[in-house]
This record gives sequence, structure tokens and C-alpha cells, in this order.
Amino acid sequence: MSLTNRYDFVLLFDVKDGNPNGDPDAGNLPRMDAETGHGLMTDVSLKRKVRNFVGIAKGEQPPYEIYVKEKAILNNQHKRAYVGIGREELLAGDDKKRKGGDAVDDARQWMCRNFFDVRTFGAVMSTGINCGQVRGPVQLTFARSIDPIIAQEHSITVCAARKEDKPIEEQIGIQGRKHTVPYGLYMAHGFISSFLAKQTGFSEDDLELLWQALTQMFEHDRSAARGEMTTRGLYVFKHDSELGNAPAHALFERIQPKLKPGISVPRNFTDYEVWVDEADFPAGVTLLKKF
Repeated sequence: MSLTNRYDFVLLFDVKDGNPNGDPDAGNLPRMDAETGHGLMTDVSLKRKVRNFVGIAKGEQPPYEIYVKEKAILNNQHKRAYVGIGREELLAGDDKKRKGGDAVDDARQWMCRNFFDVRTFGAVMSTGINCGQVRGPVQLTFARSIDPIIAQEHSITVCAARKEDKPIEEQIGIQGRKHTVPYGLYMAHGFISSFLAKQTGFSEDDLELLWQALTQMFEHDRSAARGEMTTRGLYVFKHDSELGNAPAHALFERIQPKLKPGISVPRNFTDYEVWVDEADFPAGVTLLKKF
């Protein structure tokens, strides 16, 4: 069933003694706003976790396959689309010259039908074998920590050697660094357009799967580097109309996590209280607390 409502949502999650999203251009330090010291996590990182959860939950089977995944060759997926629509004759020739002609739209629709992340987040599929471009109905912002964070650096030591032809003494001891955030509570904003959902086929069932992924994605993304990451809140604003009944920013401002009195250095979610302003709520908007 197609969406007939606009949605805006607030995602709260935290990290404890881990690195939520390292910056490869800064030695994998946790991403930070250089001026304020607030932690950052990219929308791409959040989408990766959603993709991974859906892949696990649905077994990578159509219509819930994942297009953007580790070490995937995307043009191979584009080839499947042309085979799927019965236009494999267009696959002959040089990839760089292959445009697809009048079959591009059919190939794009095939990709939307089969890949959850294409019909959810969109994709640029016009390189090489051309399957067009899709503008996804679900968009996410960077996540930003509520308060400034600090990045701690830890030495990593090795006690076992790897090679026989080198002295053991040269192979043990300090071998690297590990960066962690002692604690950070992060907030991200999201938007869902029913108009774009109709174009990609993003359905009510897909929407429920998205909510499930946002609430459970960290449970299946554990690693020593990430520490403890947990979804702490998913606040969904449902509009009665497709165009919307209130500006998104005015709704987001109603969710305000704040440190409890007497707490200056947070180290746990219990150091915060999340104040939700439900007074004089805009007509035509319903707040759904999904977690």
C-alpha cells in the first residue's frame, strides 16, 4: 500500500566507550564539530546500519535485497535489471557507451521493486550500465551529539608474533591506537515524502520495516570498536496530509534531551531527561513514539 502521509522523525541513540563513526581523514578519530566539540555521525553511516539490518532480517531476498553492500559490484546488479525486464540484448558492447535507451525507466523500476535501499534512500545508477537515478523518499541528516564529547586515545599492544622470519621482540608491544568516546547522546532528524514514495514504490510495509531497523540496528552491529551503541528513542510525527500540517523544524524542537540538574559530565543515558513538548500540538499532526 502506498504512503498517503508525510512523516518527520527524531532518532536518539547513544554510544558508550566506543567510536560511533571514525573519520578516515583524521586517523579514524570520532567525527566532531571542530568549533563546538559536538560529536557527529554521518547519514551514510546510519543508512549502512539500516541496510545491514534489513539484509539480516529479510535474508537478502527480493523485494528486500540490498543494492549498496560491502564489496558489491554495482554494475552486476544493473545487468540483472536488464535481464529481468527482458532487454538483455542491450548489454552487448562497451559499458561506457551503453545508455539503455527507452529501457532505462523499466530498469529503474525493476531496481526499485527488488532493492529495499534503492526505493527507500534512492541511488545513482547511471554509471556504466544505465539504470537511471532514484530520489529516495527517506532522507536523514547527520546525527549530532546533545553535548560536546571528548575523544580518548588508547594504545593497543600485541603479545603474539605473526611471522617466523622476524625477531619476536620486534613484533610485540605497542602496535596501534584505538579511539573512543566515553559517552555521547546523539540526535538525528529524518524526513519521509509520500510523493517520492509513490515514485519508488516505498510502501507501508517498507515503512514498518524502517522503524524496526532504526530501533534494532545497533543490536546486530556489535564490535569492539563501537563499544555500546543503543537506540534510545524514535519519535515519529505523522501528518494527516501528504503536504504536511506543520514545518519539520517546529516539530523537531519539541524533542529536547537535557542533562539532569547536578550533572555536568554525562556518562549514561540516565544522566539525561528527554522533554517532549506536547502542549498546543499542531492540528493534523500526531506524535507516535515508536521506542
